[in-house]
Amino acid sequence: MQPLKDRTKQFAVAVIRFCSSLPPKDEYGVIGRQLMRSASSVGANYRAACRARSRRDFIAKLSIVEEEADESAYWLEVIQALGDDQVDAAQRARLHQEAEELLAITVASKKTARRNA
Repeated sequence: MQPLKDRTKQFAVAVIRFCSSLPPKDEYGVIGRQLMRSASSVGANYRAACRARSRRDFIAKLSIVEEEADESAYWLEVIQALGDDQVDAAQRARLHQEAEELLAITVASKKTARRNA
């Protein structure tokens, strides 16, 4: 549990730093805020899942983690689609990969929790 807690927190911090480096344009302000909210929510909701009172509650909270990780990937894809050469494409790609990996881990955890119910 602790390694994933740390990993989700590191993801949030990396996204916040990435968003602070986005070009000072209105569209990036809107997208950056959405991305920071979803990325930070991944870790916050994973921590809540770790404190779940039941397996059903655990699965429900993991569903929120899944949604937020997927939303983070979406906003990173939107940034890519804008194609601005002022955006650090390598960092965006690394963050997108991490969002996808966190999403896959969460989906697998939900399947395991359901199977063990």
